Amino acid sequence: MQFVLDCSVAISWCLVDEDNDYANSVLTIMPDAEAFVPGIWSLEIANVLLVAERRNRMSQDQSQEAIALLQLLLIQVDPATDANALGTTLILGRQETLAAYDAAYLELALRLGLPLATIDTRLAAAASSCGVDLVVVDEEKPSR
Repeated sequence: MQFVLDCSVAISWCLVDEDNDYANSVLTIMPDAEAFVPGIWSLEIANVLLVAERRNRMSQDQSQEAIALLQLLLIQVDPATDANALGTTLILGRQETLAAYDAAYLELALRLGLPLATIDTRLAAAASSCGVDLVVVDEEKPSR
């Protein structure tokens, strides 16, 4: 499965004091998936980790463990994010009342024709409004 991965989902895997069922379900499919992220993704992840450390939500060692987890996953960083930032991304941000960094995820999903995995309700609503499917994960465990 291929999809666009929003920072909100990935960071949920990293923060020790967050537990989101949807994000956890997305993580379970990652070994069989390829996720795409806009070029700003690494900076967003780094910023959230820094803020979490400063607020004593996690230690530097825990941040390094989170980074190691993310680096094990098949996450492709889009090289064309910047080229679209002042065009399509800006237009989507205006049209859907999104921050530019959230609009970057929507622009990428539209451009690649892929569903979006997000726990950001505003971004999810904008995606639906633009005809972008949201990643649906079967949360039932297979019986053995």
